[in-house]
Amino acid sequence: MKTITSKIVVLSVFSLFVFGCKSSKKTETKRPNILLIVSEDNGPDLGCYGVKEVSTPNLDNLAQEGVLFERAFVPYSVCSPSRAVIFTGLYPHQNGQIGLATHKFRMYDNVKTLPKYLNEAGYSTGIIGKLHVNPEKEIPFEFSAIPGSNFGKKDLKKYAEEASNFIKGSDKPFFLMVNYPDAHFPLQKQVEGMPKNPMDGVDLKGSLPFIGADSERLREYTANYYNSMDRLDESVGMLLKELQASGKADNTIIIYLGDHGAQFSRGKCSNYEAGLRIPLIIKDPSIKAKSVRQNELVNTIDLLPTFLDIAKVNSPKNLPGMSLLPLLKGAHVKNNREYIFAGGNGSTSLLYYPRRSVRDYRYKLILNMLHGKENPHYTFYETHINGHFDAGTEESEVNNSSPEVINAYKVWKNPPKYELYDLQEDPYEFNNLAGDIAHQDVLNRLISALETWQFKTDDPLLNPMKFARFNKEIDSVNTHFPNHSYSKNNNFKWLYPEYFITN
Repeated sequence: MKTITSKIVVLSVFSLFVFGCKSSKKTETKRPNILLIVSEDNGPDLGCYGVKEVSTPNLDNLAQEGVLFERAFVPYSVCSPSRAVIFTGLYPHQNGQIGLATHKFRMYDNVKTLPKYLNEAGYSTGIIGKLHVNPEKEIPFEFSAIPGSNFGKKDLKKYAEEASNFIKGSDKPFFLMVNYPDAHFPLQKQVEGMPKNPMDGVDLKGSLPFIGADSERLREYTANYYNSMDRLDESVGMLLKELQASGKADNTIIIYLGDHGAQFSRGKCSNYEAGLRIPLIIKDPSIKAKSVRQNELVNTIDLLPTFLDIAKVNSPKNLPGMSLLPLLKGAHVKNNREYIFAGGNGSTSLLYYPRRSVRDYRYKLILNMLHGKENPHYTFYETHINGHFDAGTEESEVNNSSPEVINAYKVWKNPPKYELYDLQEDPYEFNNLAGDIAHQDVLNRLISALETWQFKTDDPLLNPMKFARFNKEIDSVNTHFPNHSYSKNNNFKWLYPEYFITN
């Protein structure tokens, strides 16, 4: 009898052990995987956003199966600062990455980043494509592949292949960020047969509408930008096919976004809508609502809180964003956000032109902090100073435009302190209303909102002494390291991370 009882006890313990393991494993699989897809240098120029010139069936289908955000924005329209926001959940002036990593700008010390949060939470973390934030050691993904920029867009099928290897390689829930190089300059008409049916400038009736100007040259660049969007969609299709083949698609939340707008005049590097507004699509297989078009104001500062919400990790109280998961339940859900904010310094020393902006559902205010000084972005674009600016609008193209567009380029070249736009009546921001008496109440309300945001987020450029010191540092760098030579100097180090965070 004793022997039988012992056997029963042993079997019971064994059964509890096995059940416990299964239960634990079952609990683990309840936490969804996260696939984050990021494309470079494109606004919401997709079929699902109403752009008929492109063919983007894979991303359009993703929108049909999930939620498309009509009003999604980044807080800085340049790559490194935009990506640092995704990794930290903080505005660039809060995390320190206020310019391009290739120009030695870097995050402050002791800023906790996305992979650290998710590694601690038991996720496998990976990145495919470029990271482009300093210091890279503070963003410790467990897996990485294709680390270069790949501006030639070669072997795009490898992104999906590497993703498949990672997805299939772990039993833990995973977070994978896949970064595609389209539509970063140089723009290519076709690479390795992609897209299958490229267009030419003659196929278009005009250039991108926010440019305002039009010419045969601008249409050709616009056509190749659209070709890049088609090629991006083919790449995303290959990736989603691999996810489906892995058997993990039903437990994977897919998030697609662009890192900022296209590199045409008044786009990338600006605080106009064409620089800050991005496509954002989220598909959560567990949500019944499909083909939702969400109109709430959202920002990429919301991504880290969203990832932590998915992983069932409490968000730190210092994060300014909010989880997007509630907004996936339908267009009727609101986030009660009244304003969206953005910064920007210029990304390099020669492009330094600090600005801040705020918009609500109708109006946009831009503060030009060095008003009275010419905006260097205008000349960089107009003269095509390097290949990244080849599609910039030339003086002759501006002069052949409407008076409204000519005036808009004058404002962009020599900005006043404030620019105010009615985005409902003037979606491409051609008519500055800051001096219009009828809009003074709107102007003052947005100025107050912007100053409050700067104060609450400890914007260092709100402090006159820090602003003056940073201006002096920029001038000194341009004097001692002409033509960005500091970017090749291994000993060069920016000083702002030391004094921006001191009282």
